[in-house]
Amino acid sequence: QVQLVESGGGLVQAGGSLRLSCAASGRTFSLYAMGWFRQAPGKEREFVAAIRWSEGSTYYASSVKGRFSISRDNAKNTVDLQMNSLEPEDTAVYYCAARKFYLSIISARSGYDYWGQGTQVTVSS
Repeated sequence: QVQLVESGGGLVQAGGSLRLSCAASGRTFSLYAMGWFRQAPGKEREFVAAIRWSEGSTYYASSVKGRFSISRDNAKNTVDLQMNSLEPEDTAVYYCAARKFYLSIISARSGYDYWGQGTQVTVSS
């Protein structure tokens, strides 16, 4: 019912910035929140940031707090992730996700109903 498409991934040097975008289509009116997750090679997929669709409340993993910023444009049905002061440890495939209901904590992967295909972010040292 909801499709998510990420864009903006690429290769950047440590200390640089990158902006990811997620375009949502379909029955987006039912969404409670959207978020970003990432998965590095050999690692578990982890929560990065989330934003409530209507109120705009934001949530961040401690590892990215102060460096990353999530925002949304309700009219365009897009969610962006501005990533600053990037570190090699930020290298991962970044996934956009959307959830319909608040049935668990905002960072729980299992709480999200739809996922994008992922976009690669590589930070070189």
